[in-house]
Amino acid sequence: MEYTVSPEEIKRVKGMGFLQDKRYPDVFNARVITKNGKLTAQQHRVIAEASEKYGSGVVTMTVRLTLEIQGVKYENIQPLVDFLAANGLHTGGTGKRVRPVVSCKGTTCQYGLIDTFSLSEKVHERFYEGMRGVALPHKFKIAVGGCPNNCVKPDLNDLGVIGQRIPTVYLDKCRGCKKCRVEAACPIKTAHVVDGKIVIPEETCNHCGRCRNQCPFGAVADYRDGYKIYIGGRWGKRVAQGRVLGTIFTSEEQVMTVIERAIAIFRDEGIDGERFADTVARLGFDYVENKLTAGI
Repeated sequence: MEYTVSPEEIKRVKGMGFLQDKRYPDVFNARVITKNGKLTAQQHRVIAEASEKYGSGVVTMTVRLTLEIQGVKYENIQPLVDFLAANGLHTGGTGKRVRPVVSCKGTTCQYGLIDTFSLSEKVHERFYEGMRGVALPHKFKIAVGGCPNNCVKPDLNDLGVIGQRIPTVYLDKCRGCKKCRVEAACPIKTAHVVDGKIVIPEETCNHCGRCRNQCPFGAVADYRDGYKIYIGGRWGKRVAQGRVLGTIFTSEEQVMTVIERAIAIFRDEGIDGERFADTVARLGFDYVENKLTAGI
């Protein structure tokens, strides 16, 4: 039996995380929220069972690291929602709201500089879950990257966080080695020995931390870990490269404050239908940066 689902009902269930399959009048794909792509083995089993009971038996991944149960008939939407909820899972991730947070696996990755799992879960709980009822001018996407490799493209999100490791150079300890280990370890070739001393230009160093412990004499032994934040990025039909704030933040609390302020600016000063990139461009980057970083 085929249902004729009204436009109003299609809109309502889309708000629940059910997107209509364009091929059929009464079939939807259910977007199941993950905490930044992480699922337990038991949650995988629940989603597989849900897909077989209420969908087509096929599960796909989205670019935001959520899962979509394919082929859910209209009459199975509420039973699926109830089944997932009974197992601690929920659908959603649509609309003019903060979207599910994307994170790389920097916590366990050999290149990760920050605990991306911990930070992104806090961001998810406070801003995706905690602000679920807050309407915005448009969707607002957040990404957390563990290092400057940019695997989750933080600079192409409305707000992106990137882990940083900023070196301290002790020139008195540098011996100007002909084969400098720090220079050799630099993946972007910005560290160089100049006039017998190692130089790491602040304006070109991407703070990846790969030079850590490379100098046997301790010339580059100390580092300051932190967070770089980009705002106003966007991919899609009109790509916008995010711009980096001039401050390297040194605590998760500072990062959370900046995110909260960015969402508040977008909510209060954004125009309906525009992305945060357009809001930043219209208000002026300096104005937005000042509001985000004041007192930090």
